[in-house]
Amino acid sequence: MIRALVLAACLIVGAHDATGAEPLPFPAPATLSWQTAQHDASLRIATAAWTAAAGTAQTRIDGLVMQSAYRLDGTTLSSRALMAPLRDHLVAAGFDLVFECETASCGGFDFRYDLSILPEPGMHVDLGDFRYLAGIKRRGSGADEAVVLIVSRSANAGFVQFDRVMANPAANGDASTAPLSAQTTPTAAASVAAPATSADGSPTGTMAARLETGGAFALDDLIFGSGSGTLAEGDYASLAELAAYLSANPDRQIALVGHTDASGGLDANIALSRRRAESVRQVLINAYDVLSSQVLAEGVGFLSPRASNLTDAGRAANRRVEVMLTSTK
Repeated sequence: MIRALVLAACLIVGAHDATGAEPLPFPAPATLSWQTAQHDASLRIATAAWTAAAGTAQTRIDGLVMQSAYRLDGTTLSSRALMAPLRDHLVAAGFDLVFECETASCGGFDFRYDLSILPEPGMHVDLGDFRYLAGIKRRGSGADEAVVLIVSRSANAGFVQFDRVMANPAANGDASTAPLSAQTTPTAAASVAAPATSADGSPTGTMAARLETGGAFALDDLIFGSGSGTLAEGDYASLAELAAYLSANPDRQIALVGHTDASGGLDANIALSRRRAESVRQVLINAYDVLSSQVLAEGVGFLSPRASNLTDAGRAANRRVEVMLTSTK
């Protein structure tokens, strides 16, 4: 049961195309800077511009909500050029556009502050240059699926937020209900979560914030030999941070999930990924005095890639161990 839950969670939170979903066609290299998914959540969709009399008209759709943010460094493309291929892609995918606008026609900064924007540095919105688009795809009766795109830019980078909600995702039963993935440039930044929040009890620290907002955090500084399931000796900042978090929160339980590239067969890769996760678990227990009851170890092989397996860089990005919060007891 635990293994099935871990696999399901990994397939939800990973930015991947293992289910055949077509990637988002960014017009320049993009890096994933935030990603989270939550069941039984709500997504508010703007259906009209902000006005002083009525505020921003919105509709709410409940279901599985996924939010991602992407950064396109070094691009000189305008917000219009950034939005255009993404808009065309959603229309081609069968989404009916219910509302789209740009800065002034949206209602300016008042409209922006009515939106659910992912925090800096993952997502940045220039109040003088942003675009918004909302689309709905109907499956049978009602709005089963909706998407929101928010595009903006800074002086030297473009930013895209992609939100998606699927009402009753299990009932649809087809591959097109899987998260749309993205053609991104895999870097360590793909695991960056929200920044530290406040002293009011909310999570502090990148890893803690990521874990407690529902996402998985990749331990990208870990080193394994080629084909080896044993963690190389060394001091790892990610493990020290994770151990400190678990020590400060003894009611938390986490799962370490091993991932591989797509070289070789599935069974062998699942076994290798599980050995790597278990190796990390033992280091946490033996070297950092973490309670064994707080840490599970599983492996999903190559079933949840975060980059293309067609390139060396993509395969390297896919070989990783991630940590996710599984319970608070």
